[in-house]
Amino acid sequence: MKIQIENRQTEIKIQRSKIRGTILQILKILDCPDKEISISFVDDENIKRLNKQYLGRDRATNVLSFSLREGEYGDINPQILGDIIISAQTAQRDAVKGKLTIGQEIDFLIIHGILHLLGYNHENTTKKETDRMRAKEKELFNKINCCNKMLI
Repeated sequence: MKIQIENRQTEIKIQRSKIRGTILQILKILDCPDKEISISFVDDENIKRLNKQYLGRDRATNVLSFSLREGEYGDINPQILGDIIISAQTAQRDAVKGKLTIGQEIDFLIIHGILHLLGYNHENTTKKETDRMRAKEKELFNKINCCNKMLI
């Protein structure tokens, strides 16, 4: 398994070893221990640019996922899941709003991103599919944060 972690922002300290451990734990729970993934931490300006370029949304967001398993050529390298981009600035604001630590918020965003890479969806889909993704997010968050605050 290959996990690439890149930090392209300076506002939040990123603990690569913790991030790597979180990703390994999530992929193991999801029975995907041999998959490859890349994760980048950026600032609001960069995620806003990517959000506009790829999704047509002219605003910063907390996380973007780019699956390499979708589309016509999605089966060429099935071991590669794709890329996750997290805005550390937005994550920090969201953590305060949600009464979580920045580490817990980043864990949640990693879970959210990985689920998107695996085909889960909550946008432009049925309520059943949205509920399925939300339930899986909560389950995974609670498993990896068993001794900390649980998501309700």
